[in-house]
Amino acid sequence: MTLRIDNKKWILYRHTRDFEKLCVVADFLKSYTKTGISKDEKTQLNVKLRELGLYNERNPELPLDAINHKINQLSYYMFGYQAKIDGQDRFLFSPLGNLFLKHVEDKTKTAKIFLAMLWAVQYQHPHSGTDDDFQLYPFRLIYKLLSEPKLSKKLYAFEVAYSVVFLKEVNKATYKELVNELLELRKLSDTELENKFLEDPHAFVNSAYEWDYYVSSLFESAGVLNKIEGRVITKLQHGNTNTFRKITRNEVSIPENLQILVEQLENEYSFFDKPLMLNDPERMKIDVIKEIYSFYPKTLLVEIGEAVDDIKYELLNLPKLIEQYANNTDGAEAYLFEDALTDGFNMFHNVEAQKIGGAGNTDIECLYITKKKKFSVDAKSTKNKLSGINAGRLEGHREKIGGAYTIVVTPRYVPAVLQDIRTSPIVIIRANTFSEYLYNCIDNNVREIDYADFDNIILNNLGKDISKNISDLTISRFASKN
Repeated sequence: MTLRIDNKKWILYRHTRDFEKLCVVADFLKSYTKTGISKDEKTQLNVKLRELGLYNERNPELPLDAINHKINQLSYYMFGYQAKIDGQDRFLFSPLGNLFLKHVEDKTKTAKIFLAMLWAVQYQHPHSGTDDDFQLYPFRLIYKLLSEPKLSKKLYAFEVAYSVVFLKEVNKATYKELVNELLELRKLSDTELENKFLEDPHAFVNSAYEWDYYVSSLFESAGVLNKIEGRVITKLQHGNTNTFRKITRNEVSIPENLQILVEQLENEYSFFDKPLMLNDPERMKIDVIKEIYSFYPKTLLVEIGEAVDDIKYELLNLPKLIEQYANNTDGAEAYLFEDALTDGFNMFHNVEAQKIGGAGNTDIECLYITKKKKFSVDAKSTKNKLSGINAGRLEGHREKIGGAYTIVVTPRYVPAVLQDIRTSPIVIIRANTFSEYLYNCIDNNVREIDYADFDNIILNNLGKDISKNISDLTISRFASKN
């Protein structure tokens, strides 16, 4: 077994162990989507938490740090992400975050939705202090270990503290090594385990406290883990203070009612999957964040009896459909993304979109009814990466339909592409940004989505990437201020 001295580890959020607190904060935050949440309103939330017996800070001035930490914790657990617009911090709920609040009174359903949120948590993470060297899905790994027959489908707190949270990446070799290491740890007596933890108490005191006291308790209160109290192995001093943290044989397991869903999620979204990279040199960080938070598995919707809105689901998976197109150019699924994109533009009440396609034609022909103006839409697949745009060819597509401009929808492209379009009536919009805007319109029951904002942004930014403009539009309309 490897000694953990000076090793980095997962940073697990530890500002509350009571899941009900997070639910109250999320519900309160959602209610201020339109008006924003000021310092006064955060103070009101503190008062509400105190009245519910969920806030026990002794500071009579009700400091706002506690609320800000809980908002960060919501971000960590995939309820939504934080962004800044016009100097104002905003919080945009994710699809799963919105689904959770829709069913917040049904504890059976919220447990399953929260489990799906955990499946989306990755390192690198936009709202975690975990070092960028870690590249894995931490909770997928936890639940895989909890499904492992060799481990009797359970984990002890000391195992997580000593081994699991130090794993940087998962593959067949590292997983096998980890399982074997845990099996070896289980053979040790309390005294032998105590000696191992005392070899470097500084490396283990936080890992033990974060998992055993906070995270596993939070998950138990959320209904996604069963927890059984075990005996204390030893206590580690926290720095130079008089505070000591317990190393225990507390154990966790998967609740029976979640076992099938865990198996289904693992089959579709493996713990071996490679996470998205926040520092991807070919993508804006905000685009990666949007994709991370768009996780919305159909398996979950079926499991909780939620009617599957095909348009909403296709929009959220639009980037994947474009990738699918790149790999199935001759197959039956080749044009799924064009169908989804056509449905997307038809969601604007004053746009009529029709799929055209074929050699020499635009993918989608659109009519902006209000202005009696046509435009074309081209979806660019990125099997490798969009490395160029033939502005002349797109001009020919526009001429065929009498279009005023072309919208290119793509997940990613090389910077040089912008040089290809800088003098042409062409704009680029990233697929995640487009789908996020329309998803939020659906989820907020906007029945008549007006194309006017898109048209104005496009006319003022011809020859550019308008993704940030559309992203700012989404956040300004649908995100809570914090």
